[in-house]
Amino acid sequence: MRKKTLAAAALLAVLPLTLTACGGDKEDSGSPVSVVSEETGGQQAATVLDKPFEKPDLVLTDTQGKPYDFREQTAGRPTLIYFGYTHCPDVCPLTMNNIAVAKKQLPKEQQDQLRIVFVTTDPERDTPAELGTWLKGIDSQVVGLTGDFATIQAGARTLGISIDPPRKDDNGKTVSDHGTQVIAFSPKTDGGYVLYGEDATVEDYTKDLPKIIKGENP
Repeated sequence: MRKKTLAAAALLAVLPLTLTACGGDKEDSGSPVSVVSEETGGQQAATVLDKPFEKPDLVLTDTQGKPYDFREQTAGRPTLIYFGYTHCPDVCPLTMNNIAVAKKQLPKEQQDQLRIVFVTTDPERDTPAELGTWLKGIDSQVVGLTGDFATIQAGARTLGISIDPPRKDDNGKTVSDHGTQVIAFSPKTDGGYVLYGEDATVEDYTKDLPKIIKGENP
């Protein structure tokens, strides 16, 4: 894995980043725009933190309409979390598909151990049913979560990920401003100790997941 080691405090100093247009809304005609954050030092696939993030105290609703306590449900399990939305045409589905493809190369026992959690940044449109349908086309084991926007935003903020409420631009297109980082949590400590940027590839995840599942540094 291509990596660097930074203190979480230093990382947080650079995370509220330049916003950049990345695509559109699948419901709108034309070429709507969705906005995401770009990481500084984007040439790096991942960052190994010497001061891991604490798991956010996040209780939301899963695709079955049931409460999902993120800390409780993922305790002691290798976990990846990503904040995005189903109407994103590029970065979000690409990231989730990269992870899903890498996961499928793991032995079944390790696939079952791994928790992949997708939290919507657009809860008004991403209902449990919408999330379930979208994620079924990627990996049926991925946990999809929706709920109150303020709760989602606060949970993301504890991981240094910026999220703004969905809005309309001057052309009436739906725009979502959100960070594109993936955080990996160790099954040994439950700390978020590896951060992936949007440039992480299938190959990066394929190489790293076996070690992340064991709670080792990639």
